[in-house]
Amino acid sequence: MEVRVTGIVIEDGRILLLDQDTDTGRSWSLPGGKVEEAEPLADALVREMREETGVDVEAGRLLYVCDHIRGDAHVLHITFEARRVGGTAGVVAGTADSRPIRGVEFVSLGDLVSLGFGERFVDLARAGFPGAGSYMGPKSNIGL
Repeated sequence: MEVRVTGIVIEDGRILLLDQDTDTGRSWSLPGGKVEEAEPLADALVREMREETGVDVEAGRLLYVCDHIRGDAHVLHITFEARRVGGTAGVVAGTADSRPIRGVEFVSLGDLVSLGFGERFVDLARAGFPGAGSYMGPKSNIGL
C-alpha cells in the first residue's frame, strides 16, 4: 500500500490546484504526493506542497482519509487543510512528478465541476469540510 498526502489551501473562495493529469481522467488535481519511508505526514505535506506549487504551508486539520483501489494497487489518501505561510504559487522547476505539472493556480470553487471535480467535493469545500477527520471510504465518496 502506498500512502499519499494532499493539501487543500482555500483563500477567498479559491482552491490551490495543479494543472496535472490524474489517473481518473481529470486534468486538475490537489497538490500532494507520496509519503517517504519514516517521514511524518505533516513533513511530507509541507515538502510536497513546496515542491509542486512553490507555496510554503503549515498543516492544519485532518480533513479526510480515503482509499483509491485500482486492481492490485491500493493508495491511502490522507488530506489536510493547509494554510499558506509563504512562497509564491507557480510551476516549480525540476519537479520530479511522474505526471508533468503544466501549471499551478488558485481556482474558484465555482469552477471545480467544469474541471472534473464532483459536486460532492464542491459542497464539502464550501461547507468547510463537515465531518473533518473522518474515514470516507473510496475517493469517489467525496467527489474525487
